[in-house]
Amino acid sequence: MKRDFLTLLDYSKEEINELLDISDEMKRWMKEGTNERPLSGKSMAMIFQKRSTRTRVSTETGMAFLGGHALFLGMSDIQLGKNETLKDTALVLSRFNDLILARVYGHEDVEELAKYSRVPVINALSDKFHPLQILADLMTIREHFGKLEGLKIAWVGDGNNVCHSLMIGATKVGMHMSVATPRGYEPAEDVIETTKKIAEKKGVTLTFTNDPKEAVKDADIIVTDTWISMGQDAEKEKRLRDFAGYQVTEELGKLAKPHWKFMHCLPRKPQEVSDEVFYSERSIVFDEAENRMYTVMAVMMKLLEKR
Repeated sequence: MKRDFLTLLDYSKEEINELLDISDEMKRWMKEGTNERPLSGKSMAMIFQKRSTRTRVSTETGMAFLGGHALFLGMSDIQLGKNETLKDTALVLSRFNDLILARVYGHEDVEELAKYSRVPVINALSDKFHPLQILADLMTIREHFGKLEGLKIAWVGDGNNVCHSLMIGATKVGMHMSVATPRGYEPAEDVIETTKKIAEKKGVTLTFTNDPKEAVKDADIIVTDTWISMGQDAEKEKRLRDFAGYQVTEELGKLAKPHWKFMHCLPRKPQEVSDEVFYSERSIVFDEAENRMYTVMAVMMKLLEKR
């Protein structure tokens, strides 16, 4: 049976670590310029309801390096949502392609694509989850700290899709996590409840607060994300007011461990993190961005049973 990559809830700690190991292998391949092309003759349809820099470039470049072909399908390129249903789109594309990758608004859209597709579907972002980003985050943390288990990661910002997936991924691999959001911007209640159960099972702490200072105390890594996602422009002024005091600064970081590192999935705006932090040696955001390519390569290889 085919397997999809829609959320890290569907993957065990062992499977996540296996994907990270494959990602490390893909990075070595790229750096060494291997001639192996295990995905030669394979193709992937890439549905993008939302624009992207890292997701599109990393996926197309990674697929090409592995010998396959990635076909970009923006909303002006196909009939999706206009004259053709998601069901019909999935049924058609899965007869042409070996994989479908979708960057969508509603998570139900990628679930419907997976339901009717005959080939594996990869969630490249939905309004609820962003599992590819978290694989890259975990890979980057492991590179810089040499491990994942036992580290503490602090989230400072919106309880959004990236936060949801980080909560799931971090607790599954044995990391402690604290989440600070303004009131009214907490993660979804169902994700909180599910992740609390994971944390209890793994023996790690998962805490929630409205105080960034409380969240970053003794953290090894501080993470934030955009306060205003695509489709939220009308809320900009309100969000900027509500997130006052949530900028990641060196002053805030004094409460973390001395060696703390900063992460952001990009694109970044100055109100979210100071230049002093963003362009410092603490910042590992560009390693994180680069690793997006190796992790999506790993997912493609695993779903197509090439690893």
